[in-house]
Amino acid sequence: MLKQTLVLGLLTLSGLYSAHAQEVLTLEKALNTAFEHSPSLIQSKLSLEQRQLNLKAQDASLKSQFSLDVTPFRYTRNNQYDNFNSKWYANETKMSSASFGITQPIKWTDGTISLYNDFSWQDASNRTSGGNNTSFNHNLSLRISQPLFTYNRTKMQLKELEYALENAKISYALQQLSIEKNVTSQFYDVYQKQKDLNISRDEYNNQKQNYDIIKNKVEAGLLAKEELYQAEVNLANSESTVYSKEISFENAKDNFKLLLGMSLDEDIAILFDNNIPTVDVNINDAVKYALDQRMEIRQKQITLEQDVFSIIRTKAESEFKGDLSVRVGMDALAGKVKNMYDKPTDNEEIGVTLTIPIFDWGAKKAKVKSSQLAMESDEISLEEQKKEIVIDVRQICRNLPTLIRQIEIKKKSIENAERTYEINLEKYRNGNLTGMDLQQFQNQLTTAKQDYTSAIISYKIELLNLKIQTLWDFETHKSYLPVDLLK
Repeated sequence: MLKQTLVLGLLTLSGLYSAHAQEVLTLEKALNTAFEHSPSLIQSKLSLEQRQLNLKAQDASLKSQFSLDVTPFRYTRNNQYDNFNSKWYANETKMSSASFGITQPIKWTDGTISLYNDFSWQDASNRTSGGNNTSFNHNLSLRISQPLFTYNRTKMQLKELEYALENAKISYALQQLSIEKNVTSQFYDVYQKQKDLNISRDEYNNQKQNYDIIKNKVEAGLLAKEELYQAEVNLANSESTVYSKEISFENAKDNFKLLLGMSLDEDIAILFDNNIPTVDVNINDAVKYALDQRMEIRQKQITLEQDVFSIIRTKAESEFKGDLSVRVGMDALAGKVKNMYDKPTDNEEIGVTLTIPIFDWGAKKAKVKSSQLAMESDEISLEEQKKEIVIDVRQICRNLPTLIRQIEIKKKSIENAERTYEINLEKYRNGNLTGMDLQQFQNQLTTAKQDYTSAIISYKIELLNLKIQTLWDFETHKSYLPVDLLK
């Protein structure tokens, strides 16, 4: 009954996926799929594009800004009471105007220079005096505004946006590395489950052959029935193991498809590269690559630059500062357009405004000290980050030779386990070994195969860790950056 149930379960599981075409995935193909469909990477890319647009907008704001304000027509009517004559009189005004302005920010001084050209027409009537007046006015002025004795806010804002963009690029690159690590790890996990399933099927086939042999010998009276009972138990356990490995394999594939953003109904198979690359790694070179290229270090450095800006901004909250304003212009006014420029008037204005702080009860000093302490903390964090990177890289470099040696040992263990199993299998078939004893040798062979696969995967993952930790590919001897941070 147990045998029938397990076989039915295997058929059901295999049937669920046979209706869909199977896609064979290499590690490279899996990574490309994840990079294209990963929600977290898409969000990181959107954030990167947002920072690029913010910087683009700031650059555009430093160029000449043109404005045009037009009032095509405006009419006003006011009633006034004449106490002397005890009468109401109405004042009416009709006007239209236009103003054209050009404003140019000055990046190097944080000032602005503006040119305004204003033109207006007005027709006013006063019923009290019985008068009517029509006038045309043209005003042309050049204005300069320049902050004094303070930091350049325009340059600081531009620099902050540049840092924000660089930080977004780094975050995007780190997200890519994180996805590569996760995808690679799960890719190998699926492969491990696939190998475990194949090993369990091989074990089942061995148990099936042994069961048939023992059954024939028991029926011929050459062995006791107890051996047949043990063979049945071994076969049932083997079937159960196959079923369990099948479930683990399918679950691993589902989790992997979820990570890649693939349809859960699509069946996949893993194409594993059995090549075991050997790399010559110098610890000092690896540490140097890591300290020169690790993007987390650059992020910490950007944080320190932002801390400097924070201190400058805090000091400016209550500072001695000034503002210089200059205005020169021409004003033309006449009742007719043709007479407007007969007697134009010149207008000049210059002024300096000073802001002088008196006493703030030590608020500014406390805020500045707080910002400085935050910067000191970030400096310590940077140094600790460098130490952790050095330790991680050194540990990986020390582990690699050990892992290579483990692969060689595990491969030799398989050869020994296979020979041992074959020798004891022959004893079992000749009736010189019990089924329980043979099962132990079968378990040793299964464990040896699984350990060999695990050793290869551990080595490949450690190679990937070395590449991610140093951002250097020791197989191709090239720098390894997911994105060009210089763009």
